[in-house]
Amino acid sequence: MCREHSTETAPESSASGTGRVTSGSPPSAAPRDPSTTGRCRLHCPCKPAEARRAVEWAVADRCRATGTSCDRESVADALLVASELTTNAILHGGGITDFRVDVEEPGVRVSVSDRSDALPVTEEPVDPHGRWRVGGHGWPIVCRLARDVRVTGLASGGKCITAVVPLS
Repeated sequence: MCREHSTETAPESSASGTGRVTSGSPPSAAPRDPSTTGRCRLHCPCKPAEARRAVEWAVADRCRATGTSCDRESVADALLVASELTTNAILHGGGITDFRVDVEEPGVRVSVSDRSDALPVTEEPVDPHGRWRVGGHGWPIVCRLARDVRVTGLASGGKCITAVVPLS
């Protein structure tokens, strides 16, 4: 776990009225209800590239709706966090069961659910024999780039990891 972030055991609640962007569909396929601007729910299962695309679309949609621009580095951070969370769910969590992205103040909130109850861990980059490990960098990247990271146990089993990445 990230030292500065929290773990919760309460069941994750689903947000109603969340717009949907299906895997591979253009941003125009998302509903244009003003209450859902900047939000999408990607159908699962998905790949890290599809998660990044959903974040790009949600941020672009929000920027168009509000007439603002977003810092490219901040968007890149959000894309990396989405990619790392989805990759970890696929590799270590038994697969992605839900993916959501919301663009609101203070930034981009990415939520990825998986089938595993196991909490994310940070491993030392070097094994006991002094050899560099392959992988193991995703969770520290998420913890470093996100302002707020929460791990919530789901009533049906598994967990939801939510990370908020500032957009400025």
